[in-house]
Formats: sequence, C-alpha cells, structure tokens
Amino acid sequence: MADRKLLSMRGAVCLALAVTFMFVATYAMAAPKLVASSEADWPQWRGPQRDAISSETGLLNSWPAGGPKLLWKTIGMGKGWCSPIIADGKIFIVGDVGSELKIFALGLDGKVKWTVTNGKAWKKSFPGGRAACCYSEGRIYQVNGTGRVVCLDAKDGKEQWAVDILKRFEAKQPTFGISECLLIDGNNVIVTPGGKKAAIAALDKKTGETVWSTATPAESTETAGYSAPILVNWSDRKIIIASTSFRTLAVEADGGKLLWTSDLALTKYACTTIPVLCGDSVFVTNTSVKEQSSSMLNVSANLNKASKAWTQPLRTTCGSSVYVDGSVYMASARGVKGFLRIDAKTGKVQAKLPEPTDASMLFADGKLFVQSADGKALLLKPTDDGLKTLGSFELVQIKSKRKDAWAHPVLLGGKLYLRYHDTLFCYDVKGK
Repeated sequence: MADRKLLSMRGAVCLALAVTFMFVATYAMAAPKLVASSEADWPQWRGPQRDAISSETGLLNSWPAGGPKLLWKTIGMGKGWCSPIIADGKIFIVGDVGSELKIFALGLDGKVKWTVTNGKAWKKSFPGGRAACCYSEGRIYQVNGTGRVVCLDAKDGKEQWAVDILKRFEAKQPTFGISECLLIDGNNVIVTPGGKKAAIAALDKKTGETVWSTATPAESTETAGYSAPILVNWSDRKIIIASTSFRTLAVEADGGKLLWTSDLALTKYACTTIPVLCGDSVFVTNTSVKEQSSSMLNVSANLNKASKAWTQPLRTTCGSSVYVDGSVYMASARGVKGFLRIDAKTGKVQAKLPEPTDASMLFADGKLFVQSADGKALLLKPTDDGLKTLGSFELVQIKSKRKDAWAHPVLLGGKLYLRYHDTLFCYDVKGK
C-alpha cells in the first residue's frame, strides 16, 4: 500500500513538473521578439533589429580627453540628419545637396564610390535629408521628404523602380516631410503613408507594386508620422508595429490584417518616434510644439488591444529611446528633464543626468554611445547607482541657436560612425 502511495505521489509530482515545464516553454516561445534583418552588418536604421543595440564586445572602457582616435572624416554629404547604414562592404548615407536629395555610397575608407539622386531636396520646415537607407539582397531602398520611394542597385546606384506613396495611397504631406526609415520584411518593403487608402502598406521589393494595404478610419488631418515601423514575432505571429500622426497600430505582416490601434495623446504638428519593444509592451513617444507625452502600451494576449499602462511628460523628438534589461534610456528636454533611465514597468525614473536633454544613442558592450543635439559625443555606463560618464568630446561646434546634431550613432567592427550634416566621422573604439 505504501509503495502504491509513493508511486502515486511521484506520478503527481512528475505531472506537475511536466505541466510547469510546458507552461514555461510555451510562455518562452510566445515571448515577443524583434525580427532581425537577414542581412549582415548594420543594414538598416538602428541596426539589425532596429533597437539600437549592438552585440559587439571588447570596446574601449573609457575615452581619452579628446575622444577616441579619428580614423577618417568625409565631407560633402549634404544637409541632413539621416544615419549611415553599412552593408555589402559599403556605407550608404543621404543628404540634400542644392535642389536634390543625394544618396551616397562610400567605401569603408570613407571614399565616395557613387552618388545618385532621389528626387528633390526638402525645402520646407527643417530643410534637409531625412530617412536612412535600407539594404536587402543587393539593393538599396530609401524614401525622400515628398514620399518618393526608390530602389537602387547597391553596386552602382542604378535605379530599379520608384513609387510616389503619397499619390498612390491618397496621403497628405506631413508638415516636416516624410521621414520614415523603410523596413524590409522578406519580399516586401513596408511603408506608412498615413493615407486614405493605406495607413500602412507593403510593396513588392523587386517591382514596387502594392502587395497589401491597410486602411484605418482616418482623421481629416492624419498624415504619416515621423517614425519607422518595427517587425516582431509575437505569440507565434509576425506583426508590424508603426505610427502615423494620430495613432500607433499593429498589423499582421502576412496580408496586413489590422490587429489593434492606440490613439496618440498629441496630434497637431506632432513628432512620433519609432515604437520600442520593451519585453511584452511597446513604448511610444509623442511630442508637439508645446506638449509632450510618452506612454507604455500593454498588449493583450490575443493581440487585439493595446492599452496605456503609464504615461509620463517626456519629450524626445529625434533621439528615440533604447530598452535594456527592464529599463528605458532616453533624453528628455521638457517635462521630466535630463538623460534618464526609466523603469519600463512603472514609468518611474531610476537614474538621471542633467545633460544631455536631447540626444540619440545605441547600446553595446554594457555602455551607451550617445550623440547629443548640441554636437557632443558621450560614453555612459549604467550602474547600480545610476549613470557613469566614461568619456566625452566635442564632435562639432554648433554656433546657431538650433542644436541639430540629430543623426543616430552607428557601431560596427569596432568603429563608431557619427554624422553632422555635411560630414561623416569614423572613430576607432575597439579596445586593446
């Protein structure tokens, strides 16, 4: 009898352990995860997963007084804020030169290999080139300020096709110009025109033809946002999360079925930065001329609803944010001011530096590589006590009132790439 009871107890324990294991395994499999580009190097804006995180290690643990060693700088990139991308042994970068938007291909030594034009330069509010390039299977994709999407042969810059997404999807021109850094998903190029015929759409990357389009009940003044989409595997489904000027939305990558929308707090002349995946939530920022609002969205298990978990008066325009180990890092110029580390679950500030209040960044090797809008570069390290500065230097002297060093840093092969309008700088940050 005792043996039977023992066997029964063992069976119950084994069953409980099996159920627990299945639950944990299922949860782990269902945990949201950013989908990386299939290309090597730094093939799109904010890196392989669009999260501004690099897997590189062995980097300098501090910078000397004048900054790390400058390997080269290339002048002539035009006016603009787009970051470079690196793929196929080349650096691709965009800038307005005279009346045209130019796409440049540089060698890894900084020397220009070819230059082509993608339509007119943006001459209205905040003149200058905007969106970064995206690389896939030997081709470069980029959209100019007026919505002209172009596909180029990466070898020589020869144009393969071009599409006016504002015209095709009956979309209005946003106040500050189209700024979307395009996303490649398999054979599709994802665009977010915010128009009557499509809030978001997929184009065939070989032909430019429309593969699918998703319309939402558009507001009369809705346009594209100053944002970019992300691609996520979520509960065994691949979804795209993007923002227009009025809402953040999620659609199925296969076919574009609308899953959920979440209205933005601000809509008039608002800047919406790229959505940031934070565990099983999504961080969105929204800033107008006088107001600011940043929110964490909790997404339902069946992916049909997103609700605000918390909202803080945080202002970031071009810098976006980075999520690492449960914390969001960002620079905020109004509301809660400073360079911040924020608890992603609660929205509470965990650590703060008084400066910089306007900056972009990437995370690598346990450190934050920061480019501030006032032309400085900083190396910061998150610690248990807060944020430690490991080095800084002045990249450029900005004498005008507008502090506009807005390009995001790029890190590849131990080299840090920083851009200020006409000049691209390359620094050696590899440790010895």
